[in-house]
Amino acid sequence: MSIAVTGATGRLGRLVVEDLLRRGVAPHHIIATGRDTDRLTDLAEQQGVEVRRADFGDFGSLAAAFKGARKVLLVSTTTVGERLANHTRAIDAAKEAGAELIVYTSTLNASTADMLLAEAHAKTERYLRDSGVPFVVLRNGWYLENYTSQVPLYLETGVVPGSAGSGRVSAASRRDYAQAAAAVLTSEGHAGHVYELGGDTAFTLAELAAALSGATGQDVVYSDLPAEQYRGALLDAGLPTELAGVLADSDLGLERGELFTDSPDLRRLIDRPPTSLTEALAGALGS
Repeated sequence: MSIAVTGATGRLGRLVVEDLLRRGVAPHHIIATGRDTDRLTDLAEQQGVEVRRADFGDFGSLAAAFKGARKVLLVSTTTVGERLANHTRAIDAAKEAGAELIVYTSTLNASTADMLLAEAHAKTERYLRDSGVPFVVLRNGWYLENYTSQVPLYLETGVVPGSAGSGRVSAASRRDYAQAAAAVLTSEGHAGHVYELGGDTAFTLAELAAALSGATGQDVVYSDLPAEQYRGALLDAGLPTELAGVLADSDLGLERGELFTDSPDLRRLIDRPPTSLTEALAGALGS
C-alpha cells in the first residue's frame, strides 16, 4: 500500500510523512512529493522514503508522482488565486493514476462559511465528490502557530491586533492536524466522511492576549480593528496584498463563528486531547 503526500516540502506535509513513519508505514510505501525535491533529500537518503517531483501547475508531473499510490493526501496549496485550479489538476491526476482514495485538507465549515478562504475549498470539495474517486475531507481549523509565530511581535508591541471581535477560534497545532491525516491514511472506514477538525477549547483573541499576559507577566491587550485597518497593518508588516486581504476577511469570519467547531473529530482521530492554547504558548515561550 503506497501513500502519496503532496506538499511534503511544506510544514504540514512534512509532519504527515514523519507521522506515517512513526506509525510503522514502510518508507518505500511512502511517496513524498514536492516541487523542489532537493528539500526532501534527507527523507530519501536517511529514511528511505520515495521522493518524486510534483508541480501543481503541471498535470503530467502530478500524474507521474501519484503513479502506484493507493491513497493520495492532497494538502491544499497556499497561493490564493491559483488554489482551485491546482486542486482540480491534482484530483484529475490522482484519478488517472488509479488512486483508490483521495484525502483532502480543506478548511473548517467550508460548505457554510462566507470567508474568501472557504470559497476555493468548497468548490474543491464539490469537484472531489463529483470525481468518482472515494474521498475523505479533513476540514482543518486555524493553526495555533498562526498566533504563536507572532508572539515576539505581540510582546514587543503589547498588542494582539485583529478584526475578530468576540468570535471564538477552535485552533489546534499543525502536528495535531498532521496526525489526524496520518490516522486516516493508515486505517480504513473513512471514505465518504467529512471531518470538522479543531481544538477542544476555543478562545477569543482577547483571551489569547490575556493568556499571553499571564504566561509572561507582561501586559498584552487585544486591539479590535476595522477590517480595512487590520488589512493595512498586515500590508505594513510586509504581507502580499492578496494574502493580507484574505487574512483580514478571515478574522471577520472568525467573528461570525466560521472558525469555531465543537466537533470531537480531531480528538477521536488522534486519540488524545488536541494541543491547548496554554501548551502552545508555553512551547513558543520555551517554558
